Amino acid sequence: MAIKAAFVIIVGVGQLAVQLAESRPSLSAPEGNEPRFGRISMANQRNLAGSKTYSLHPRVSVAATAPIHSTTRRLMHILPSLPALPIARASLVLGVALLTLGCSNNNAPDSAAGTTPADSTAVAGAAPVAPANSPLQVVAELREPQFVGVAVTPDSRIFLVSPRWDYNPVNPIAEVGPNNTLKPYPDASWCTWNDSVRNEPEKHWICPQAAYVDRSGMLWVLDPAAPGLKYTVPGGPKLVKIDPKINQVVQTIRFDQTVAPRKSYLNDVRIDLDNNYAYITESSQGGIVVVDLKTQKARRVLTTHPSVKAEPIRLNVEGNPMLDPMGKPAKLHSDGIALSVDNKHLYYHAVTGYTLYRIPTAALRNAALSEEQLGQQVENLGKTPACDGLEIDKAGNVYLTAIEQNAVVRRTPDGKLEELAKDPRLQWPDTYALTADGTLYVTASAIHKTPTWNKGVGKQNQPYRLFKMKLPQ
Repeated sequence: MAIKAAFVIIVGVGQLAVQLAESRPSLSAPEGNEPRFGRISMANQRNLAGSKTYSLHPRVSVAATAPIHSTTRRLMHILPSLPALPIARASLVLGVALLTLGCSNNNAPDSAAGTTPADSTAVAGAAPVAPANSPLQVVAELREPQFVGVAVTPDSRIFLVSPRWDYNPVNPIAEVGPNNTLKPYPDASWCTWNDSVRNEPEKHWICPQAAYVDRSGMLWVLDPAAPGLKYTVPGGPKLVKIDPKINQVVQTIRFDQTVAPRKSYLNDVRIDLDNNYAYITESSQGGIVVVDLKTQKARRVLTTHPSVKAEPIRLNVEGNPMLDPMGKPAKLHSDGIALSVDNKHLYYHAVTGYTLYRIPTAALRNAALSEEQLGQQVENLGKTPACDGLEIDKAGNVYLTAIEQNAVVRRTPDGKLEELAKDPRLQWPDTYALTADGTLYVTASAIHKTPTWNKGVGKQNQPYRLFKMKLPQ
């Protein structure tokens, strides 16, 4: 009787939900108009009072101040088919789905407060276990949000970067506190992006991608402003300088569409204090952006050069091919970037590629050089693992995040490749931060398990982690 009563109630709820879906006007912007937040449309964003609005369907959304239950996550994949059914039949389908999913989760404990349970579509099997000899130490681990970037100040303050790709992080730039707590940085206003502030894109993190601490201790944040990896928000792409001593923004450099076109994605940045320049990779179309920090003028260069383009290969991460939403092999262009300690050479690498390149920074700063002349300055440094992030030390060793091997790899100045750490927990090693004492921080962002690369279904079954390791001599 209890099950029957529950079924009747749930069918009624299902019918109400479907009727709402049929009657409620669409909140999503038409394609080609205002960019979407991946699975979360602009109009559905509600960061106010710490709440989040998750889009279950283009016309049905639910606000949540608590984690999304795994049953709700399963319904995200059921709801899209309902409008095509008659109301009665759709409500029956939804009712049965709710009853079935609810029963299947009766004994499944939720994760700790403040975190999101693993996707119900997660890959089956036990979570990866650290090898006995792994040099990696866990600094932070979070069920949410997904973070990709990391920056560490000289006094050991740690900042994480969470882009607005498939989900909407409350704190896209956050300082890590005790017990995995996150503090919005530089404040809650900068971390807010919704309809109420859409006319101030230069004052808010729209879809930040990278953070970097220069040798003077200043924190730089790169915001490509392309939520959902779709189109850039007009006026949103920017490079922001923050003084951690006072926790305030001290400089904002905005990029127009000649530098950051609507389909661009500014990816990573390095700061050259000797010459007062910034160098940025662009991964959507391929290219390097050269920024004069004094005049705030920027140029986009090497846009057609093979060194910034994806190679004709198919990435395989943890045994699975990386496919885009259309089912085609992922083509991720120039991404990882590193600046030599003497600021004379810029190193860069496409994600979809096995080749490391470098170019003299003097050539990049010379606006008189033609694209052909600039291309002649590019040096092919040979084959390496496919990687997302790069870093370099005082000895000229280049560190690569080997995404297909779950490893930290070092390339010596003479071209020798050394595997410093290999760990199954290092799922899609993304970004490095190297401190003066030789500690290397690395994020594990599990990008290959996000909905964008899995036909809309998230498959992350463990926390996102930040590791650190002491570099061997």
